[in-house]
Amino acid sequence: MECKCAYVRHGAVDPDEPLTYLKKVSKLDIITLPDRTLRAASVPVESVDDEVRRFLDDMLETMYEAPGIGLAAVQVGLPRRLVTIDVAKREDENADPNPLFLINPEILWRSDERAVHEEGCLSIPEYYAEVERPASVRVRYLDRDGKLQEIEAGSILAVCLQHEIDHLDGVLFIDHLSKLKRDMVIKKFAKQAKASGKPASL
Repeated sequence: MECKCAYVRHGAVDPDEPLTYLKKVSKLDIITLPDRTLRAASVPVESVDDEVRRFLDDMLETMYEAPGIGLAAVQVGLPRRLVTIDVAKREDENADPNPLFLINPEILWRSDERAVHEEGCLSIPEYYAEVERPASVRVRYLDRDGKLQEIEAGSILAVCLQHEIDHLDGVLFIDHLSKLKRDMVIKKFAKQAKASGKPASL
């Protein structure tokens, strides 16, 4: 799909380069099974600066273009603890975009109540399965301004938060399925990769 580019502001203007606050947003390449990078444990972001914010904007653009409702940095080949999420249109198709940027997110609490939702993944295209997870979670994270935030979520946002934070730990949603189902999915994507000349498996 053709990239739709936009321009966004990023803080103060550099006096030596007066237009550097205009940054082109780029679509990134989403990696898929059986790329081993998806199993990498992502490392924390040490400081929230303009480079991090630009990358988050690129992630968001990539997520929207895919289209998807969540994306972890490791899915575009960068194993850092960065996540973008926007479930607004999943909850109401007429809703305006309402992106959530999470830096170094961590789950503080999970409900005892469980819920089952059908999940998919941009890194496992066109495969969907029902996954059981805690129905609600509370997550602490840094926002795009580097401010500490907490959010308590249920329903689809809780699912998305858990799914994306799993990615940061090298965990895929198929890992919550039976070994038989998981092995079938991995075998299918490894076969596709081999046929296209890509390196094999996880």
